[in-house]
Amino acid sequence: MGFREDFLWGGAVAAHQCEGAWQEGGKGISCSDVETAGDNVTGAPRRLTDGVIEGEDYPNHVGVDFYHRYKEDIALMAEMGFKAFRTSIAWTRIFPRGDEDTPNEEGLKFYDDLFDECHKYGIEPVITLSHFEMPWALAKEYGGFRNRAAIDMFVKFAKVCFERYQHKVKYWMTFNEINNQADISQHNLIQEGAILLKEGDDAEYLMYLSAHHELVASALAVKAAHEINPDLQVGCMIGMNGVYPASPNPEDMMNALGAMHQKYWYVEVHARGHYPSHMLKKFERKGYDFITEEDKKILAEGKVDYIGFSYYMSFATKYQGRNAKTFDYSGEDFVRNTYLKASDWGWQIDPLGLRWCLNWFNDRFELPMMIVENGFGAYDKVEEDGTIDDQYRIDYFKAHIEAMRDAVDYDGVNLLGYTMWSPFDIVSASTGEYDKRYGFIYVNYNNAHEGDFARSKKKSFYWYKKVIETNGEEL
Repeated sequence: MGFREDFLWGGAVAAHQCEGAWQEGGKGISCSDVETAGDNVTGAPRRLTDGVIEGEDYPNHVGVDFYHRYKEDIALMAEMGFKAFRTSIAWTRIFPRGDEDTPNEEGLKFYDDLFDECHKYGIEPVITLSHFEMPWALAKEYGGFRNRAAIDMFVKFAKVCFERYQHKVKYWMTFNEINNQADISQHNLIQEGAILLKEGDDAEYLMYLSAHHELVASALAVKAAHEINPDLQVGCMIGMNGVYPASPNPEDMMNALGAMHQKYWYVEVHARGHYPSHMLKKFERKGYDFITEEDKKILAEGKVDYIGFSYYMSFATKYQGRNAKTFDYSGEDFVRNTYLKASDWGWQIDPLGLRWCLNWFNDRFELPMMIVENGFGAYDKVEEDGTIDDQYRIDYFKAHIEAMRDAVDYDGVNLLGYTMWSPFDIVSASTGEYDKRYGFIYVNYNNAHEGDFARSKKKSFYWYKKVIETNGEEL
């Protein structure tokens, strides 16, 4: 009973949210580099600008200076006992524009050094290839993944990484939360498709087209990795938030099913190597005809080795009378689940939902899984003596780890590891804030760009260290 002996306990970040040094080492501009800060207090959203504009606040340019401080951060993670550290390779450090013939050696060397530092402490790197970090030139000049040319550019990038780091990185993922492209309102430049919409564009068509091209690119990357080194394990990465019906009303049930269909067909393609029938029928109804016979062959040959996913919350949906017959969800269908509490950012806290999601994946695909993001954003208070009592964060993680342990013990799911989000405070992807803190390690920097980036340990630091020491037995 309990977690496997080689369970990968650790934490996760993304390059664009922590590294900073946005113009050092030959790095080019990524789509995340043109995203402004938002504000949870005023409700101001992050904005995507047409290039870097003077006077705008781009927090990803600074991150938390991980580029220069990674040795300190890895040492702190090692002190907690980390077995794994998930991060991404910033595409623009390797190919600054995306269309170069040869990679940037200085960027490659940075990740060599980073992975070597991890291995010094016995920490396994778990690496995402594309985590909202598409080169801006590729989005601006080529149209991102609306253009089939982006497939070849991504695969070139993937092959360079597989070849270079095949003896340093075993676990890979292709596109982070690829299913963020589940409806038009979510689709923007920070999603992997990175398509710039023009007047008269069919946004929904381009959303599905770009996602399809990413799925083909992912399958080609999986196949390439296995040819380069059969020991490499390449997974997908799905943003998972189970959708419940708001009531036992059959229409609410169908509405929730429709939402699950719309949000999670991507993993069907990744894991089974073909599109589910409900998506093929949708494309047929809409007249979308972009899946070639060659594409079908590539998807079938490039199935993933494992399923990586993030889990922060669950959703509930109530049928509102729209989309009869298809039950496609709309944002207006989502309702507050009155059985659950929520964070300061309105994210519903549902530990048991994690067990439900693990079973949902396991029942359908019977593949190994890795929870590669799970965390609690909160306002942290530094006391006069420098301590930070974040018991609320401990309570969140304790409940979620209990749920995943039950999924292993009672449901038999095959769970490889758990990399919480995030071991140290970083820039929030959703709001661009520093004050929305996730880490066990406090970073002295705030929304007003004040602070010296000094690291300090929160109460949760010592708690997670004990969790890892006991392989999840003492929570």
